[in-house]
Amino acid sequence: MALSLIDGPSALIVFGGTLCATLLRCGPRECGLALGALAASLRPTFSAEDAKADLVRQVRAIREDGVLRARPQRVGDREFDEATDALISQRSVGALVAAHEKHKARRMADADTAVRVLAQAAELAPVFGMAGTLIALNRMAGAAMAGGDAITGAVGLAVVTTLYGILAANLVLAPLARLVERAARAEAAGRDEVAEWLAAQVTGALPHLHPAPRHHAHSEPAEAA
Repeated sequence: MALSLIDGPSALIVFGGTLCATLLRCGPRECGLALGALAASLRPTFSAEDAKADLVRQVRAIREDGVLRARPQRVGDREFDEATDALISQRSVGALVAAHEKHKARRMADADTAVRVLAQAAELAPVFGMAGTLIALNRMAGAAMAGGDAITGAVGLAVVTTLYGILAANLVLAPLARLVERAARAEAAGRDEVAEWLAAQVTGALPHLHPAPRHHAHSEPAEAA
């Protein structure tokens, strides 16, 4: 039964057509972002605990030497390398937070793009399933003259292409879009946790600006008339 559902021409119409239409509609750059985000979501997720462990040496250096003398120490994560560089060079937790937010905005924008591309593909797959059905119906006239086997083949193409389109949309592409979205949100939450932890760890080592004391002018006592 399962082998009867395997059909090369139907797969070519649905999957090949969906791929080409998605590429034309979204463009090579956005499709590349979608593939990259999909590959990243299938790898081990970001670990906040591992990131904190990698940043411990940097935190210790800032606490012991002070932010004025501490040197940036690379941990291999571009976001946190840039964030600690900004923290040390500008001596400000606000600079660290700004660097983190910049990377977060870029990551979430890329994830939104990837989700949109996969959602577009999920919408297009049933369309090409219907296209396969129309192609099969167009062949029915010639199949009627050729005999029963040709008619059976045309009907089979119509049914299988429709099935492929529905399955591709609902069991492959739409779930992959949700997978990318969940992975992006989980990473964003983990990185937010690390950024907040890092800011709390180094706040005490940063120079604080104290307002200059105010000098109040003392009025001279008025002379007695």
